[in-house]
Amino acid sequence: MGQTVSQGVMQAKLWYAQRISAMVLGICVSIHLVIIFYAIRGGLTAEEILGRTQGNIAFALFYEIFVLACFVHAPIGLANILEENLSKGFISKSLSLILAALILVLGSTAVIGVYAGGSL
Repeated sequence: MGQTVSQGVMQAKLWYAQRISAMVLGICVSIHLVIIFYAIRGGLTAEEILGRTQGNIAFALFYEIFVLACFVHAPIGLANILEENLSKGFISKSLSLILAALILVLGSTAVIGVYAGGSL
């Protein structure tokens, strides 16, 4: 009985984490698209865009929040899909942990690279 209750509590926490991260992602995607449309409409080159984003802490913080929201959201969704279609257990947990690690490492590396301008 205790195992079932704690599993239910964990599922509820994961559900909330995924929904909250989805809200953050919705805002981040909207802002990101506005930034892209602004850059394209203004005819900015990649060099000009990087010139504006390098060293800009606001851009770095925004995109790191974007990465963290993906880090929370995607692995939970992948684990749910794998558990529904394959089996609960080692495979779904392992693959979702690998995805989480990849998102965090690669996303944060990209944010740092753009912020630092490749000087690290």
